[in-house]
Amino acid sequence: MRSETTAADTQQVPDGRSADGSPETLRRVAVASFIGTAIEFYDFYIYGTAAALVLNQAFFPTLDPVNATLASFSTYAVAFAARPIGSVIFGHFGDRVGRKSVLVASLLLMGLSTALVGLLPGYGTLGVWAPLLLILLRFLQGIGLGGEWGGAALLAVEHAPRKKRGLYAAFPQLGPSVGFFAATGVFWLLSSVLSDDAFRGWGWRVPFLLSFLLVGVGLFVRLRISETPVFAKAMAAREASKAPALDVLRRHPRELLLGAGGMVVAYGLFYTATTYCLAYATGTLDVPRTTMLGLSLVACLFLAAGTWLAATRSDGDGRRKLVLAGAGLSAVWGFVLFPLLDTGQPVLIALALGGALFCMGVVYGPMGAYLPELFGTNVRYSGASLAYNLGGVLGGAVSPLVATRLQAAFGSSSVGWYVSAMAVVSLMCVLALPETRERELT
Repeated sequence: MRSETTAADTQQVPDGRSADGSPETLRRVAVASFIGTAIEFYDFYIYGTAAALVLNQAFFPTLDPVNATLASFSTYAVAFAARPIGSVIFGHFGDRVGRKSVLVASLLLMGLSTALVGLLPGYGTLGVWAPLLLILLRFLQGIGLGGEWGGAALLAVEHAPRKKRGLYAAFPQLGPSVGFFAATGVFWLLSSVLSDDAFRGWGWRVPFLLSFLLVGVGLFVRLRISETPVFAKAMAAREASKAPALDVLRRHPRELLLGAGGMVVAYGLFYTATTYCLAYATGTLDVPRTTMLGLSLVACLFLAAGTWLAATRSDGDGRRKLVLAGAGLSAVWGFVLFPLLDTGQPVLIALALGGALFCMGVVYGPMGAYLPELFGTNVRYSGASLAYNLGGVLGGAVSPLVATRLQAAFGSSSVGWYVSAMAVVSLMCVLALPETRERELT
């Protein structure tokens, strides 16, 4: 497979597919976009799980339990602040140099930063340097992931026929489900076979160290794909933007801000239902760690189902309609989530988490095609990535922090109100955006 695509190769056929869009090429692209996001989100989620379970004791042992948890979640939030910066950096080169090479670089940065967390000594060895280095590595994680999603989504969308963009965009959107399932599964297995002392002493590091292996797999897959034909055509016509991020801010501020607002509930639901609820259930409700991790594995299946269903249906029903439906469901589920969780009953906890992640999937699935379709080819990487990751700052970075404070001050029901409020924000933003499924990628 050639690593470059010529202008002649990008001539369009009537259904909107590029001339080199053979079934073999499309399958390879689908696999590459899926595996890449699965690996990178595995890297991202193992940190969230570790932050909820063990990082407070390993890196902040001098603080009281509430403040140690807040400090742990604060290091978790650092990556969300870094993700828009990563969007600007990787988006710049992705819109000027190409999608493929940038995706390789983002995978390397993300994977190596993650693996090094597993090698980082704790507070007992390095003192104050331990949390400072942890923050640095988490920041680099965020930079890497800031460039990942946009490139993976564009890889799928820009190769796909127009009437199947939602279908092919479903593959990178499934990456987070699988990455989260793998991250939770590894922690569940370690919690099941190790004593608590062994898990807290060294077992939590194993999922991070596995990233060395996963980076190798991801690089093998991504180095075998070609540049997207839509981008190659734009380069042949010399249509590259000199400053893609600035062009997005000047020409597409409405799409950027409303797209980010549309993503808020997806991030807020996910990180409330996973990272925060894991810490809340094990710390406040005294649900065993292995039980909560097992129930989180079940909830992942609901996330995957919602993502696939909504993404594939968006080719026929429209992206906007399904995102609005997901946001509406999320607003309702916010009032149900914590009453079910507070029962302490495993079946009802699984229902609470599974329902929340299903709602999140219905919003998240169509976004793989929706956000890229809002922007032109010469700024698409930067625009889609910035919208996606700004939504992460507003919805994902602060959710565990706000939820911890709300629960301590007003009880768990207030966290549900917070989730519903985020859903209403996303609903209003998407209402102000147009439908995009019939747009040509120009």
